[in-house]
Amino acid sequence: MAREKPEAAADAEATPERSYREQLDFLNPIAQPLASRKLTRKLYKCIRKAAKHKQLRRGVKEVQKFINKGEKGITVLAGDTLPIDVYCHIPIMCEDRSLPYAYVPSKSDLGAAAGSKRPTCVIMIKPHEDYQETYDECVEEVSALPLPL
Repeated sequence: MAREKPEAAADAEATPERSYREQLDFLNPIAQPLASRKLTRKLYKCIRKAAKHKQLRRGVKEVQKFINKGEKGITVLAGDTLPIDVYCHIPIMCEDRSLPYAYVPSKSDLGAAAGSKRPTCVIMIKPHEDYQETYDECVEEVSALPLPL
């Protein structure tokens, strides 16, 4: 039995995660503007750095509360969240307050980047001097994405 556990662990590690292309098949119709593969990686990197410094807001309720309070940051939404009604008001709130926002394809990857085992559908990255350069790059690229009509 002790021999089976390492083999099972090796099999679990060998199972490939879904690629960016495969994740696009599960997107919501409202997932616009969608981050490119390169920008998605940059956002995940920025989220990991922000999580180390506790500069994240996670979840619809918390992000909504701090957007209403006027907090600044990049809002990252998961494109595969169902039902859409859970978070469809967040992009409108961001547009009203001129906050940059973008969709990434996977809520499980978004949660993992934040250091959580649970998937999450919305994260707000707050600015911090320790990762300011990465944050500024992300803000610039997310702001350049075309907004939906």
